[in-house]
Amino acid sequence: MTKLLIIGSGGREHAIGIALKQSDKNPTLYFAPGNAGTALLGTNIAINAADINGLLSFAKENNIDMTIVGPEDPLVMGIVDTFQKENLTIFGPNKLAAQLEGSKKWAKQLMKNYNIPTANYHAFTDYEKAKDYIKANNQYPIVIKADGLAAGKGVTIATSQNEANNAIEECLLNKKFNDAGTEIIIEDFLEGDEASIFAFTDSKVMLPMLAAQDHKAIGDGDTGPNTGGMGAYCPTPLVTPEMYKKVTETIFEPLLQAFQKEGITYKGIVYAGLMISKTGDISIVEFNVRFGDPETQVVLPLLKTDLLTIFEAIEAETLANISLEWSTESAVCVVLASGGYPNAYQKGKPISGLTQEKENTAIIHAGTKQDNGNIVTSGGRVLGVVSKASQLDSAITQAYETTTNISFENMIYRTDIGQKAKRYQ
Repeated sequence: MTKLLIIGSGGREHAIGIALKQSDKNPTLYFAPGNAGTALLGTNIAINAADINGLLSFAKENNIDMTIVGPEDPLVMGIVDTFQKENLTIFGPNKLAAQLEGSKKWAKQLMKNYNIPTANYHAFTDYEKAKDYIKANNQYPIVIKADGLAAGKGVTIATSQNEANNAIEECLLNKKFNDAGTEIIIEDFLEGDEASIFAFTDSKVMLPMLAAQDHKAIGDGDTGPNTGGMGAYCPTPLVTPEMYKKVTETIFEPLLQAFQKEGITYKGIVYAGLMISKTGDISIVEFNVRFGDPETQVVLPLLKTDLLTIFEAIEAETLANISLEWSTESAVCVVLASGGYPNAYQKGKPISGLTQEKENTAIIHAGTKQDNGNIVTSGGRVLGVVSKASQLDSAITQAYETTTNISFENMIYRTDIGQKAKRYQ
């Protein structure tokens, strides 16, 4: 019996668990720390995703065959190196490779050195020099990013000098993002539409997955502040077959060569966040070193190839022998969030309507926990309703039908997830 430990507590980890549970190898799943949904798939373990020593002890004591890392923090902290030193199998890039997400400056320099298309940038640690650059450059919007991990909150798109200066001050002087903001990247603003493509890699080959599109803003029509993602759909017609080929040739292949030339063994997932201009130019907004959320929730349900077999091939560096098979259906995920998110929100609200799942619809848990036999809210993004169908419109209809049956106090969600697709058809 294969024993798998999945690290993390969000919708991504629940979605990974569902995909792994469908494996012919019938694995036993453990989640650390997991949520109310993962508890239905396996066993939740009360160990925080950043507690590397605790996770290591659990994996050793319980003879875990493979550990799968969901979030970025443990990867950037070096969990893979720690596990490998103990001869434990773990899925994800090592600490050196994880700098691709852990340091925006490092990632930008790598892209520049290997001609991977991305926005022009400058890096600063000095407040006055950064301010002088903004003033001299005098072009808006302009993008200011904390160099390190800031839980998705370290990016400001400034539309004026005053706004840009405030963002610089928050990072470099007020230390809003602690060590993550001791250096900042100021880069040109890219115009266009965003899409995400994940790729599996075993350090020898890269196998890109289907293109998905996230909906980051809190409100319909992409209004209001950005969030971790209010929904997604897959595949997106924004990425045409010609464009997909271009992404493979101008982004994934050069990135793989860059790792090889730099002597970096990168195994796991590469997440390419793309900006596609009206003229079809493709640039990298950012790379991440793990599955994205909520895109994972719409990509994995369309994957027909056994996910555990893929993970094992990556570990064995035999990914070249795998051919990814995909469903021709479309999938959509509608995120149900706590009122107030992405700012302050309340927790502990009882959730009703969770037994409404239909054949092609799944309720993915994110910010949930069990409390005296009830399932209650415990995060900003609480649930994701995922539906798939032969046509995107049908998948959207199904997802919203299930959404209307679920409720908790102050529940919010967007009513236009997936509608962007019509722009590109």
